[in-house]
Amino acid sequence: MEARDAVAGALVRSDGEEQTTKKTAAPKKDKPQTKTKMEQIFGFKKEDLTSWQSLVALLNRPTDPASLGIFRCLFGLVMTIDVTQERGLSHLDYKYLDGAPVCRFPLFNFLQPLPMDWMYLVYVVMFLGALGIMLGCFYRLSCLMFVSTYWYIFFLDKTAWNNHSYLYGLIGFQLMVMDGNRYWSIDGLRRPSIRNAHVPLWNYTLLRTQIFIVYFIAGIKKLDADWVEGYSMSYLAHHWLFDPFKVILPVELVNLLVVHGGGLFLDLTAGYLLFFDATRPYVFFFVTYFHCMNSQLFSIGMFSYTMLATSPLFCYPDWPRRFFAHFPGFLRAVLPLTSPDPQPSPSCVYKEIQSTSVERQETPPAAKPSKLRFKHKLAAIFTIIYIIEQFFLPYSHFITQGYNNWTNGLYGYSWDMMVHSRSHQHVKITYKDGKTGEIGYLNPGVFTQSRRWKDHGDMLKQYATCLSQFLPRYNISDPEIYFDIWVSINERFQQRIFDPRVDIVKADWSPFRPNPWLMPLLVDLSPWRTKFQEIEGSLDNQTEIVFIADFPGLHLENFVSEDLGNTSIHVLQGKVNVEILEEKKNFSLQPGEQIKVPAGAYHKVYTVSEEPSCYMYIYVNTTEAALQENFTKLFELQELIRNGTETEPLPPELQPLVAADLEGAEVNATDPIVRLFLKRQRRMKEVKKRREASVLERLERFAVKKYYTIRRGFLMTAIAMRNLAVGLPPLEQLTREVAFANMKEPQAEANQDERLKDEVGHGEL
Repeated sequence: MEARDAVAGALVRSDGEEQTTKKTAAPKKDKPQTKTKMEQIFGFKKEDLTSWQSLVALLNRPTDPASLGIFRCLFGLVMTIDVTQERGLSHLDYKYLDGAPVCRFPLFNFLQPLPMDWMYLVYVVMFLGALGIMLGCFYRLSCLMFVSTYWYIFFLDKTAWNNHSYLYGLIGFQLMVMDGNRYWSIDGLRRPSIRNAHVPLWNYTLLRTQIFIVYFIAGIKKLDADWVEGYSMSYLAHHWLFDPFKVILPVELVNLLVVHGGGLFLDLTAGYLLFFDATRPYVFFFVTYFHCMNSQLFSIGMFSYTMLATSPLFCYPDWPRRFFAHFPGFLRAVLPLTSPDPQPSPSCVYKEIQSTSVERQETPPAAKPSKLRFKHKLAAIFTIIYIIEQFFLPYSHFITQGYNNWTNGLYGYSWDMMVHSRSHQHVKITYKDGKTGEIGYLNPGVFTQSRRWKDHGDMLKQYATCLSQFLPRYNISDPEIYFDIWVSINERFQQRIFDPRVDIVKADWSPFRPNPWLMPLLVDLSPWRTKFQEIEGSLDNQTEIVFIADFPGLHLENFVSEDLGNTSIHVLQGKVNVEILEEKKNFSLQPGEQIKVPAGAYHKVYTVSEEPSCYMYIYVNTTEAALQENFTKLFELQELIRNGTETEPLPPELQPLVAADLEGAEVNATDPIVRLFLKRQRRMKEVKKRREASVLERLERFAVKKYYTIRRGFLMTAIAMRNLAVGLPPLEQLTREVAFANMKEPQAEANQDERLKDEVGHGEL
C-alpha cells in the first residue's frame, strides 16, 4: 500500500477517504468494506453519477489540500520568473516607448497600452500577484491582481499569443476560484481556521482535466496528415538533442518515428496514462524527458517547467506529506505540514460515517455531516460548464471564420502546438497615393516590432490601417496598401497567402465571416513534396532550390541578386510566360522546359494556364562559392604554417594568419577576405567552446544571463515607479540611470555586436 500510494491517484479521487480507511483499520473487528473495481480505478462509484445530488456531493467531496498547495506555490514561482522573461518586463521600454510610431495588434482595437511608466505599474501589480500566489498571501486578492493584469497584457498584443500563454491565464483564473491557500501558505499562518483544511474535489478535477485537455487535444490536432507524414517539424531531427537516436536510425526515420510519431503518441496518451496508478511512474519519466527536451528545442519560456509542475497533480493529493516526512526534523519548521489529518472545511460536503462504538472511542472526532448548499451546486455547475467550454473552444472556428488563415482559427487556444511550420520567401508591400497615383514600396515590417502579421489576415488588416494613418506624414495622401506575401507551410510550394490585387485598407474583414482576400492553400499540390526531396537530394551542396506555385492570372515579379550568377527557372506544371524586363523579351515555357534568367535584373513570371502553375528556381550563389573556395585555400595555408611546413615568406596581406590565435588578429588584416576568414575562425572557436562547456559552465552562463536580464527589469521598474511618484528627473540623470540598468556582463559587452545564436543553436543550456 505504501509503495503504491507514492504515485497513485485518480481524476476525482479523494485522499480523505483513503486515509480514514487506513487510520481506522486497526481497531476494526468487522471485515472492512471492499471497494468496487470502478472505485479502485477511478476513485468513485457508479452510484455517484446516478443523480444530480450525488454528483454535486462527489465534486465537493473533502480532499487533502497538500498537492494543490504545492502546485499553487510552484505555479506562482514560475509566473514570477515569467513576468521578467516572456511577459517582457526586462525590455518593456523598447516595446511601449511613448510617442514612437508603432503599429500594434490588440485583440480589440480599442485596447491601447498605457503610458510607459504606467505599464511598468501594471507589471508590478502582475508580479506582486504572482508572488502572492506563490506565498499564499492574501490569496484571492493576489489571484485577482495577477489574472486581471495578465489578461490585459495578453489581449494587448496578438503577436505574442501562443498556447502556453493562454494556459497560464486559464490556470491563474482557476486558482482564483479554488482554495489553493489551505496548505503551506502565509494565509494559513494568519488564519488558523483555513490552515490544513480540506478542499473540495472539484479543485483537483478542474486542474487535472485542464492538463488532460492540453495533452489530448494537442494529440488530436497532430492527427493532421502533415504531422503524421513527417512534414510539420522535419528540421528538428537535425538538432543535436536527437543525436542518440541517430546512432541506430537514419535521420529520416528519426524525423518520422521519434519527432512526429513520438510526439503524437505522447500527446494522445499522456493524459490517460498519468491517470492510472500502474502507468503513472513510467509516464512521469517520459513527460519529464519530453518537457526538458522542449525547453532546449524551443524558446518557450517557462512552459516546460509549468507542465512539469502539473504532473504531480495526478498523484494522490497527500503525496507532499509523505515526501516531506523523509526530511530531517530540524527542517520541519519551514517545510510543509506532514500531519495526515486535514481539518474540516465548509467548502466541502461531508457524509455521515457509520462506525462502531470502539471506533468512536479511539478515533478523533470526524466532521459533522453537511447538506448540499447553493455554493456547492454552483461549484459543480461551474466545473461542468468550464470543462465543456474547454473541449468546445478548440473546435469553435466555424464561429471565428475570419481568423482561419491556413490555421485552425485564433491561434493560441486551439492546442495545435507545432503543427505548422512556415518559411517566407518573398514579402512586398506596395503603396499607392490615392490622389496622385504615385506608386512606391515599403520595407516589410516598417512601423512594427513583430513579423507575425504576415500570416494572419486580421493582423494584416490592422497593419494596413495603421500604415494608412502614418503615411500621410510623408506626403502620401489617401494611401492604398497592397501586400504580396509568399509562404510555404509544412514544406509545400511557396505560394501567395493573400490576394496582391486587393487594397487591404479598404478591404472588408470580419471575425465571423471567411476572409474574402485569403488565397486558398493549394493542398492538391501536396504530393509534390516527395518529388521535392528527390530533386534536392540530386543537387550538390552549393546549389539551392526554391519551389513556387502561383494562381492563374497572377504573376511574380522577382529580382535576381548579382551574387546569384547561375539562376534558372524550370517549369514543373502548367504554363508560364517569362518576361525579361531589361531585354524586353518574353519566353513561353511548358512543363519540363527551363530558361536562364540574368543576374542583377528584374523579371516577371506570368501564369497563363487555367490551373495553377508550378516551377522552381535553381541557383548557385557564385559569390559565396568563390568565398568558400578562398576560405579553403586560407585554411590549408594556415595548417601549413602551424605545422611548420610552409617555407615561403608570406605576403603582408597574409601575415595575420600567423597570429590567427591572438585576439584581435582580424582587426589588423588589410585583405577583406582574410579578415572575414579570421573572424569566422574565431566565431567557430567560440561556438565549439560553448558546445563543449561543462555542465557547471553552462549553468553559470545561464545564471549570469538571467541575472542581468532580471536586473534590468527591476532597475527599469524602480525608475518608472520613481517617475510616477515624484516626476521625471533631469535628462542627464535619467540617461545615467538607464545606462546603469543596461549594463551587461563583460563578455556580453565585448561580443555585443556578434551574437552566436545561429551557430550555437536552440536553448541557453
